Amino acid sequence: MRSVVKVSKTVDEAVKEALRELDVDQDDVKVEVMEEPSKGLFGLIGVKDAKVKVTVVNDPIEIADNFLNRLLPSMNIEAMSVVKREGMSLHVDITNISSSDMGILIGKRGSTLDSIQYLLSLVVNKDRENYIKIVVDIKGYRKKREETLIRLANKMAEKAKYSKRPIRLEPMNPYERRIIHSALQNMEGITTHSEGDEPYRRVVIQSK
Repeated sequence: MRSVVKVSKTVDEAVKEALRELDVDQDDVKVEVMEEPSKGLFGLIGVKDAKVKVTVVNDPIEIADNFLNRLLPSMNIEAMSVVKREGMSLHVDITNISSSDMGILIGKRGSTLDSIQYLLSLVVNKDRENYIKIVVDIKGYRKKREETLIRLANKMAEKAKYSKRPIRLEPMNPYERRIIHSALQNMEGITTHSEGDEPYRRVVIQSK
């Protein structure tokens, strides 16, 4: 387990410095106060700073690594996972993977990749107060998928304008539906809404 020792004027300041260095939250650590601060004689002589040892006991990166290192081999997939934390987000990039294994891991319209992301989110956020957003990607698939959906949205919007009839897209997950709604929210003469129940909920594009 990772740990650091910090010295500062107060215990709180020392802990904050440790959290910044370790790049974790208060929820993720155990704090051991090694020395309490004191002002010394008359508040002037023998001033002593606080000294704390902060140990990571709930590291999201380590948890994600351990989960994926068990999951991928169980799926007979040879790959590596690179986990990076950015604030309250955890980004996982699957690398060193063959084209055939990549297709299996992504699944139809990203369904398998979304399932892995969902499971990883449950594991990482178990017993946490501050939610960490999880994003799992493979060789930029999510960006390419987003670009594909935006092109589809614009194409179907033009079709809806021309035909004056509502266009119903294929069922999509909430994340992909938001991409469609966002892409068309400022398009003149077009409105969008979602209909149906999960997992068959879909976006409807229509002319105003």
